[in-house]
Amino acid sequence: MTIWVDADACPVAIKDILFRAAERTRTDTILVANQPMRTPNGRYVRSLQVSSGFDVADDEIVRRAQAGDLIITSDIPLAAEVIEKDCLVLSPRGEWLDKSNVRQRLNIRDFMDTMRASGAHTGGPPPLGQADKQAFANKLDSYLTRTKAQVK
Repeated sequence: MTIWVDADACPVAIKDILFRAAERTRTDTILVANQPMRTPNGRYVRSLQVSSGFDVADDEIVRRAQAGDLIITSDIPLAAEVIEKDCLVLSPRGEWLDKSNVRQRLNIRDFMDTMRASGAHTGGPPPLGQADKQAFANKLDSYLTRTKAQVK
């Protein structure tokens, strides 16, 4: 199992949690971005820089991800694509996305896009808070612990 990170928009605090978890659990973690990414010295974390362009990093994650991989993203269209490949998706806010909820989230996202295109000011998501970071860390830790136990 590999963790793929949609790194261009991933908050630094979430990357730090991922870096520590990757080394602790010996899980390959790859940050995909269209700009250089700093990663800590270690065996399990690396970055993959792709060319600039709309959805280039997303397309690379979809191309490389395999069933059972974990994808870290808040990008709902990317989540929908990798879920179709039987990957798991965890948002930086600690929310699991799966076949039971990703279509609804995609519909809401598309509706909000339509509203913004018509001139409505919808605002964005609230800033990532301590509760979000804790939820992410807890869900990630629980998942990695369970997954590594199954491998043994």
